[in-house]
Amino acid sequence: MNSLADPIAIIGAGIGGLTTALALQKAGVKVVVFEGAPEIKPVGAGIAMASNAMQVFDRLGVRNAIENAGHRITKMVITDHRLRTLSSTSLEKFERKYGLYNVAIHRADLQRILAESLGFEHIHLSKRLRHIEERNGYDLTFEDGTHWQCNSLIGADGIRSTVRNQLFQSGKIRDTGQRCWRGVSVYSGNAAFTHHAYEAWGKGKRFGFVKVDDRRVYWYAVVNQELQDGVKTLSELFGDFHPEILEMIEMTPTEDVIFNDLIDLKPFHRWHHGRACIIGDAAHASTPNLGQGACQAVEDAFVLGQLFAKNLTVEEVFNRYEKLRKNKAHLVVNSSWKIGVIAHYKNEIACSVRNNLLKILPSVLQERQLERLFDINYPIL
Repeated sequence: MNSLADPIAIIGAGIGGLTTALALQKAGVKVVVFEGAPEIKPVGAGIAMASNAMQVFDRLGVRNAIENAGHRITKMVITDHRLRTLSSTSLEKFERKYGLYNVAIHRADLQRILAESLGFEHIHLSKRLRHIEERNGYDLTFEDGTHWQCNSLIGADGIRSTVRNQLFQSGKIRDTGQRCWRGVSVYSGNAAFTHHAYEAWGKGKRFGFVKVDDRRVYWYAVVNQELQDGVKTLSELFGDFHPEILEMIEMTPTEDVIFNDLIDLKPFHRWHHGRACIIGDAAHASTPNLGQGACQAVEDAFVLGQLFAKNLTVEEVFNRYEKLRKNKAHLVVNSSWKIGVIAHYKNEIACSVRNNLLKILPSVLQERQLERLFDINYPIL
């Protein structure tokens, strides 16, 4: 039996790590969180927290704070590059069902809310994990030369997870061949944009945006890598898109735009090892095409919290967590990958067929997919 008098060490103070710490804390488990950065500094700009994540936040007592800091999303809209609607899915059905709504929020605001709710005294900053030695538990060595001994360990340290690489020796990173820019700009814009999440699909590129508050819009631009050749600016890359899209790009200071490659983890099946486990991107990183990356990490946290509340051993908790979460998380990874391929067709005929199919696709099919994504009812819990 693990002594839960000893705190469980969580590596990483991102959304997944902080939510896990909060869920375990609510279950009566002591936690200590180690973060490599010198401050709780978000990587990214904005983020959409879907109904499944908001249900978890509701149970953890932070839903109202997140709703107040963010912006309600009532509809998801896919358009062509000129913002002509191809597909539109209302989220109001799910608002009525779950009694809450999807929220777009700046990552900095979300992480602040989670950290404050957890308590900063449980978070150790400037502690970048360098080495793990299994010796009657886990001896953690950090880059500053300090050590920490723990009986149980949770890796919430992202797609290049040190915990996964050292304890599991698994997880293959896949490159989509797509490159992504993200930013937040002050933008009032069209009133129709206010509570809708948009994604405009072109040929080998797309642009998404959603308001995160009354003044600011979070946007992302994704292109096939080969389209970058010889192109100097993002505005040039998206010169054929709607003028309001170009305005969002141009109103964002260049130094505030974040660039990265779109990558994920090829699904694998071992998420726990003894009294250690991995969550979130460390276990099942997905491309952002379903808007479920962070939401799935939040679900990991929820399941772990529910299991720890049952007074199981740590080994039993981690084993059951893997079995409960693996199928849904892998569904998200695989579905998101496929959507990224379809959204980035570059042949004009293929794009035309794709767009026409989106126009006639029954909205009930999209609703069924969302039903599955939003459902956090794990029967065994």
